[in-house]
Amino acid sequence: MLTIRFLLLFALAAHGFSLSGFAQRPLSEADGSIHRLPEALAEKTLSLNPEYFVHALPEAKAEAKADEPLPLLIFLHGGGGVGQDIERIARQSGFLRNALRRHSKEAWIVAPQAAKSPRKAGGSRGGWQVADLDLLLAHLLQTLPIDPDRVYLTGISMGGYGTLMWAGYRPEHFAAIAPMVGGLGPGGPKDITKDLDLWGRNLAKIPMRAYYGAKDKIVPPDRGEMIREAIDQAGGKQAEVIILQDKGHNAASTPYSQPEFFQWLFSQRKEQ
Repeated sequence: MLTIRFLLLFALAAHGFSLSGFAQRPLSEADGSIHRLPEALAEKTLSLNPEYFVHALPEAKAEAKADEPLPLLIFLHGGGGVGQDIERIARQSGFLRNALRRHSKEAWIVAPQAAKSPRKAGGSRGGWQVADLDLLLAHLLQTLPIDPDRVYLTGISMGGYGTLMWAGYRPEHFAAIAPMVGGLGPGGPKDITKDLDLWGRNLAKIPMRAYYGAKDKIVPPDRGEMIREAIDQAGGKQAEVIILQDKGHNAASTPYSQPEFFQWLFSQRKEQ
């Protein structure tokens, strides 16, 4: 029953669906808490909901060592999650908190929300923006007890693209990344960034496991081969691209349910 529930919640999260069609209980302290960027920072963002969700730590950890630095895992949602409803993102990403608890991993999990359109008229398109995410991460490092050498990034679909994009421009932020069924361009699943070679050079500097589904009809799995080729050409040796032959756009359900995946992710540290 646990596995079936995990797969249901994961499938909803992967496509950015809310659970509005299901009986929902209110969010509680056991789930986590909604935080908000200071207004001065929020005004600088392009298309980011100023609210973000911090998932709760296991109760024993929260009470015993509240000030001890912990790893940070940032989760970027898919295209259906854009908007201004952070509770929806909290519920979509709850499967990740539960997975870490099952696998005895302690970390801050933060789930931001991209806006559908830019805050200001004439601005760039909505969705994930590097400048927004940089502001968020700097704020998190100032306000949570985070180990700066153990910052990890993952995301699904549009969030997989966001993971590749953010780390492709800012590899220095991360100890490791795990994009899931991520595209390679701002224009959608079939688009390819003009900066692919730059991404390859930057992603060659950090460990990466990227997952795709061979049966994916939304994001072509050859995007994984393309980013791996760019990394290989830059001399990278730490990137793996895993194409799951029996999966489609739900490919992330496999690694997110495996203890080995989280063991790999949380064993990575920034090189000094």
